[in-house]
Amino acid sequence: MNPIVVIPSRMASTRLPGKPLADIHGRAMIVHVVDRAREAGIGPVAVACCEAEVAEAVRAAGAIAVMTDPSLPSGSDRVHAALATLDPQGAHDVVVNLQGDLPTIPATQLRAVVAPLADPAVDIATLVAPIESEEEAQLPSVVKAACAFERGRAVSMALYFSRAPIPSGEGPRWHHIGVYAYRRAALARYVALPESPLERREKLEQLRALEAGMRIACARVEHAPFGVDTPADLERARRDLAPLPGTD
Repeated sequence: MNPIVVIPSRMASTRLPGKPLADIHGRAMIVHVVDRAREAGIGPVAVACCEAEVAEAVRAAGAIAVMTDPSLPSGSDRVHAALATLDPQGAHDVVVNLQGDLPTIPATQLRAVVAPLADPAVDIATLVAPIESEEEAQLPSVVKAACAFERGRAVSMALYFSRAPIPSGEGPRWHHIGVYAYRRAALARYVALPESPLERREKLEQLRALEAGMRIACARVEHAPFGVDTPADLERARRDLAPLPGTD
């Protein structure tokens, strides 16, 4: 495999306006996400954006930014469009779609999301972490993955995703983490598909792939990474990324 990491980024956040450029210790949040992707060491890293100020911040930090059409409907569409500029010859056969609001995601998780694609039967890989409380399971904002891990296995095929607390009965439930590794051909197929009925009902894009018969593998990690969606989240990210005493 020859992966590339593309981070879709837009300024249009209602709960945290200007989120990609939010300051975290003198650097834009999107730059911290680029740092995490580089730390993973799985391939080159680029940002797919649609505002000049985001591209300027990314390039000022020595990273690659690609401008994309602001009318594109999703991050996956933005990633696909950026690839046409970044890699028109198709040298990269795997693309990691990393959300731009995960400034503390561990490098180990980005490496984990690529691993399931070693199985040629897998089209798309993603991450899940154990749900730790019934309160978490009941939150519609926490997307649940219906999957089951055999003893000693860290990868399972996804049967369904929902905002409801699935599956029922005793046993672990899994918090879906919206980071994806696509085979290049799978991403091209996915963005060409129309919105599907269950995708529309649940408001979950990955259901479009499942409804089209594509196979999504879930790699299990210990904890869901912390995403920044509100001013309170931003303050937490600043605490988590605070320089150690005696360092710059």
